Amino acid sequence: MIHGPQQGPLDDDAVLAAYPWPDEGPWVRAMMVTTLDGASAGPDGLSGSISSDSDKAVFDAVRRHADAVLVGAGTIRAEGYGAMKAKDRDAAARSAQGQAPAPVIAIVSPSLDLPFDSELFTDSTEPPIVLTTARPDADALARAREARATVVHSPGDDVPPDFVVDTLVERGLRRIVCEGGPRLLEAVTRAGLLDEADITVSPLLAGLGHASRTDGLDEVVGFDLVHVLTADGFLMCRYVRDAG
Repeated sequence: MIHGPQQGPLDDDAVLAAYPWPDEGPWVRAMMVTTLDGASAGPDGLSGSISSDSDKAVFDAVRRHADAVLVGAGTIRAEGYGAMKAKDRDAAARSAQGQAPAPVIAIVSPSLDLPFDSELFTDSTEPPIVLTTARPDADALARAREARATVVHSPGDDVPPDFVVDTLVERGLRRIVCEGGPRLLEAVTRAGLLDEADITVSPLLAGLGHASRTDGLDEVVGFDLVHVLTADGFLMCRYVRDAG
């Protein structure tokens, strides 16, 4: 840690402690890696090619005591998410906090175009939650239910971010990690629901050939820098929303 409350080397437990969850209320934190030129993926279109072991250690720490990992369908398809599994090292702590054995994957997908035969659906400890519109494609809906997904319908033709967060909180899933993509993160931010941004700056240039275009926010949203971790030239920055 080069900026923050505990400067110096950090072991795995100290990294976990550097990303605490509040005791009460819902908390939505974003996880994102970006290159020096603002790319969110490498030439292969994947975020892993601009990441590192140190970045992945922070990514793992943030997930460990989360209730839900919130992802858009496009990111699920592009990144090839694996199963969300319970980990023995976290069993006692999660049980003591009244949490499920593993985080639940929550996917926003109006079209239900998802890899239902992947291990994300077949092998995750907790059944995935899929948030979709009031009237999705009937065949896709049947496939989702066959894949042991819990399907939740919004009241209309879109899936608003406040509906998503409210749905998760109603199910006791108040510690939410939003892993993108950019459109979902922008929607959550626009709705005033993002409490924390955990941003890794990768010491790479990748170009913007795989950048996702979004509508943009009407105004900027401020965050306060809490700490900066560094390893292998990467900067792992934790920001919390500016109360002002």
